Amino acid sequence: MDACLNKNSKAEIASVAPVRPSPEEVEAAVKTLIAWAGDNPEREGMSETPARVAKSYQELFAGYEQCPRKILGKVFTEIGGYDDIVLVKDIPFYSHCEHHMVPFFGHVHIAYLPLEGVVGLSKLVRLTNVFARRFQTQENLTAQITDSINEHLNPRGVAVLIEAEHMCMSMRGVRTPGATTVTQRFSGVFADDSSERDRFFAMVHQK
Repeated sequence: MDACLNKNSKAEIASVAPVRPSPEEVEAAVKTLIAWAGDNPEREGMSETPARVAKSYQELFAGYEQCPRKILGKVFTEIGGYDDIVLVKDIPFYSHCEHHMVPFFGHVHIAYLPLEGVVGLSKLVRLTNVFARRFQTQENLTAQITDSINEHLNPRGVAVLIEAEHMCMSMRGVRTPGATTVTQRFSGVFADDSSERDRFFAMVHQK
């Protein structure tokens, strides 16, 4: 699990999953799900599926093994006095709904107003993937990205906007493909000054 979790978070996760199952246990569980869906896990097309799923989960949920602090740990202070908005927009992401374990995906827009320095632009993409590659809700993903930037960069403000389509709505339930869910969170100057929020929205939607 994430080495950056605080003691309370570690205890909370440990109470849910104290020991990571073995690959053999994972494959057995996948076989059970295949049978529950109504198929034969032993037929030719499905016989190797449990092993493939176990392997793919290591990639799809790699965020549990990654540390935001390490990603945002290197700050560049020689920026020529630049103190205006830094925005990385249209960051694609793929995550899994923690309620139904099906994908949701879309784009993240991240902005911050530097105070003590900036990070490499690719780090904001990596940070997004750390939290996206876990079981998630879109609301929590928005908050985690914002809080992590605040904690490790100490900027004057952070703005995060996420637009996503949820397969739990598109494929099942109300079955409304194409519906977009939008979440946003602001801190610091972005929370206190509506003109800064307006600038952020204008930059995000600028073509």
